[in-house]
Amino acid sequence: MTPSREPAPAGHPPVSELVAVAERIAREAGRLVLEGRPETVGVAATKSSAVDVVTAMDLASEDLVRRMLAELRPHDAILGEEGGHRSGTSGVTWVVDPIDGTVNYLYGLPAYAVSVAAVVGEPTPATWTALAGCVHAPATRETWTAGRGLGAHLDGRRLTVAAAPPLGGCLVGTGFGYVAERRRAQARVLAAVLPRVRDVRRMGAAAIDLCQVATGRLDLYYERGLQPWDLAAGALVVTEAGGVVAGLRGAPAGSGMTVAGASERVAELARILEEQEADAPDGPGGESG
Repeated sequence: MTPSREPAPAGHPPVSELVAVAERIAREAGRLVLEGRPETVGVAATKSSAVDVVTAMDLASEDLVRRMLAELRPHDAILGEEGGHRSGTSGVTWVVDPIDGTVNYLYGLPAYAVSVAAVVGEPTPATWTALAGCVHAPATRETWTAGRGLGAHLDGRRLTVAAAPPLGGCLVGTGFGYVAERRRAQARVLAAVLPRVRDVRRMGAAAIDLCQVATGRLDLYYERGLQPWDLAAGALVVTEAGGVVAGLRGAPAGSGMTVAGASERVAELARILEEQEADAPDGPGGESG
């Protein structure tokens, strides 16, 4: 998948307007998340396992996003990690992760973000067309934005994915699920990947990992189990920076596998992952983050 230089599909608002909305909302939610964080963060609920957590701030952040969208874009649909899908009539769906990297947030680690993206088409990574996105990391005060055909930026600086070094010199990001069966399978794959690259990093926030590829802080990134809200904004940042975001065996990026980086290295890493059957069934799966 290469960055598009085509305009947004007819009948939809200018991409620049959607980027502005995404950034405004992500920054406002990020301010709530950062300034409202208590000294000790409690767990409000769990999802795929006892260690896959939701905090009260996840819920508060998504509630803020939904309220702002109801005011700014009342006819659009919303797909949020915590609140599910709300239908709309405009053809635009906002895909929202109110805190990407919740466990980092729980522990006071700075690698967490608010991710907001606007897509058209069915709200699934395999079929949608992403128009605009923003990933805002409030603890580090970094904001990535991207618009279809408008490029990707970090705090206003244009991003371009550089040619990656040979695979053995690549710094690779990855992540793990929260269910034991998935982790066992991911550990097996990691054991095959690690000797063939420079090193591996696990930061715990998929949207940030994708943006780090676009920024040049990671050469490659791969992960199984990403959900639509993990992918929507970050993948657009990568592709608009000139990178590739793909799945395995010709499939698009999604929950089966996501691989991101410069085109030639994505293909090389994907072959290793395919050899290791990194997308094979492994029992009940867990989400990333």
